[in-house]
Amino acid sequence: MQDANPSQSGLPPVDDDPDDVGDLTDIVGFNVRLAQGAIQRHFSETFSDLDLTQKQVSVLWLVQDRPGISQIGLSQRMRMDKATTQAIVNRLQSRDLLKRERSLRDGRVQSLRLTDEGVATLAAAKQAIFEHEAWVKSHFNARELKTLLKLLARLKG
Repeated sequence: MQDANPSQSGLPPVDDDPDDVGDLTDIVGFNVRLAQGAIQRHFSETFSDLDLTQKQVSVLWLVQDRPGISQIGLSQRMRMDKATTQAIVNRLQSRDLLKRERSLRDGRVQSLRLTDEGVATLAAAKQAIFEHEAWVKSHFNARELKTLLKLLARLKG
């Protein structure tokens, strides 16, 4: 038995347009999620050889820019909880990309520094980031990009 014709059954016709999301078109969170998904997919493709996540790269970069930063300092800057930060630091330390040292300022605090391997890995990661950023930015002109960054900054919290 064949299915009834949707127009005869009172049901809306099936739409095969994958870009038609109906009323979701105006939902900001939905659009941000789709954009984030596209960015994440491209990031994963760009970084597949490095075996690093975006958070891991961000941690390496912050440690390079702020040698001696503490895990608490990382947590605050990246807006992550302490447990997540510790897990990332542990993973990077197990890969010999960064090391913990006793802080010279406060002996109760461990400071973080990149190892030589961490410096080399971050250099490769930065090259991949620049390629990834070029792809993301290619979707906007200079004025749009400036506006986008300004608007996204409002949501950082």
